[in-house]
Amino acid sequence: GSTFTVRLPALEEQAPASPPTPGPGPLVPTEPTSLSARVLIVDDNRDAADVLAESLAFLGCETRVAYDGPTGLEAAKGFLPEIALLDIGLPVMDGYELARLLRQQEEPRAMKLVAVTGYGQESDRLRSRAAGFDAHLVKPLHFETLETLLKTLTGT
Repeated sequence: GSTFTVRLPALEEQAPASPPTPGPGPLVPTEPTSLSARVLIVDDNRDAADVLAESLAFLGCETRVAYDGPTGLEAAKGFLPEIALLDIGLPVMDGYELARLLRQQEEPRAMKLVAVTGYGQESDRLRSRAAGFDAHLVKPLHFETLETLLKTLTGT
């Protein structure tokens, strides 16, 4: 058994020199708005999907969440979303394939598809467009950006 003694000098608490500069904030809404839309969220990151659903509910959206492509495809049939936010890197069926299948469903809909991904190169955006996506968002999402896009897609 060794004994160690650590002595650290006490620092006086100082006020910050200047208040922090606000930047594009994380995915946290500050004020509720009335954006009425049915939004399907498909993401294998359960925490991210659930937080996104709660944030969109705060805006007034009705949401459904699926954690993989096949479940998302099935959810879309019953829920009939106006907007679908699809992660690209899904297990079993990636977001590109899911987008193609959603576009091929018999019932024609004006559903808007949004790729939500960590892939942000121009080639990734082109691939999203070719798969049928209407928009491409790069993670991490910022609430203001998402809210603006949703308003644009819904025409509100």
